[in-house]
Amino acid sequence: MHAAVHEVTPEATLELAGLPTMTRPTIVSVVGTRPNMMKIGPIAAELARLDEFDHVLIHTGQHYDREMFEIFIEQLEMRPPDHVLGIGPGTHAQQTARVMERLEPLLAEIMPALVLVPGDVNSTLGAALTAAKLVLPIGHVEAGLRSFDRTMPEELNRILTDQLSCLLFIHSPEAQGNLLSEGRPASAIFNVGNTMIDSLVRLSTAIDGRRTPHELGLESEGYVVVTLHRPALVETELLTIAMSQLRSLSRDIPVVFPVHPRTRARLERAGIVGDERLHLLPPLGYIEFLSLLKGAAAILTDSGGIQEEATYLGIRCFTLRENTERPITVELGTNILLGLAPDRIAEIPQMLASSPPASDALPPLWDGHAARRIVEVIRSHVGTLGATAAGHPSSG
Repeated sequence: MHAAVHEVTPEATLELAGLPTMTRPTIVSVVGTRPNMMKIGPIAAELARLDEFDHVLIHTGQHYDREMFEIFIEQLEMRPPDHVLGIGPGTHAQQTARVMERLEPLLAEIMPALVLVPGDVNSTLGAALTAAKLVLPIGHVEAGLRSFDRTMPEELNRILTDQLSCLLFIHSPEAQGNLLSEGRPASAIFNVGNTMIDSLVRLSTAIDGRRTPHELGLESEGYVVVTLHRPALVETELLTIAMSQLRSLSRDIPVVFPVHPRTRARLERAGIVGDERLHLLPPLGYIEFLSLLKGAAAILTDSGGIQEEATYLGIRCFTLRENTERPITVELGTNILLGLAPDRIAEIPQMLASSPPASDALPPLWDGHAARRIVEVIRSHVGTLGATAAGHPSSG
């Protein structure tokens, strides 16, 4: 049996450690991509509500244009970042190195009580490495997820970030076992729930009022949404096969595909265009996309976060990957792994017709209160983290 992990329930009241009386502790959050903002936004709002900490938001610029950055800041009702590092595009090594080079002087000047890093992108690892070398405490939001596929850059980012972090905030049960098997102590692991779901819950009224399907002339539950962006699919010949299959699928049911910039460039080079049944759209804002997803019959994706959002909304999800770091979505029946096999897109109409509706069961603590639990943990540990910042968490 696994060692006990802190179960942070809505009713839990944690004993508060003594906070400095002369100055307010500073929490730094580092984001780089739009999923990062969905994960940090609710925490930033909770920190602002409590008004016990100074919160500094740093955006690395890994996603940097309006469609991928500014509109998400606005719609998630986040204040603008205090610092934008402007790392831009590049290889994995280039992006990680730029984050470290540009973040180091900021962290050295601020010397925060805690550095929060969400997710699994290059900005996540770059920020964690920088903070660790400055012997600053790190909290990893969305810790412990594993695909067990080390050819995925995100998997390496997750593993290394978890090894460097003092506070490991998990949102699904299997994450506990993953972390314990890698030698992380139970005292560092906190089961808090999913802050991406916090964002969805908090903005549900705006999402319901947006009516994106109606604006696109689509009938409720009468279309399939598609998102594809991972290099294993979009930077190989599999993308051409996938698009051929999507065009065939659109003859049975309209297909709506908000296209990631990386994918758009590949489609343009291949001369692939949409039509009245295969809608190729620019990237959508958070509220517009969730409105579109909520009205869909299903989604086909290779995204991790969308598997979670579909699970919460009860939308059937088909994932074009061999594995998932969100196995709980498969266990609950909302998600079907198709493998990295675009030919299986042809099976979607039959699966929609013959399979039961997606389960309405939710993982534990996916209730819109994860950010509050995370901040409760921070309040109870911020006074003791300084002595344990080198990856050796306090026993609490």
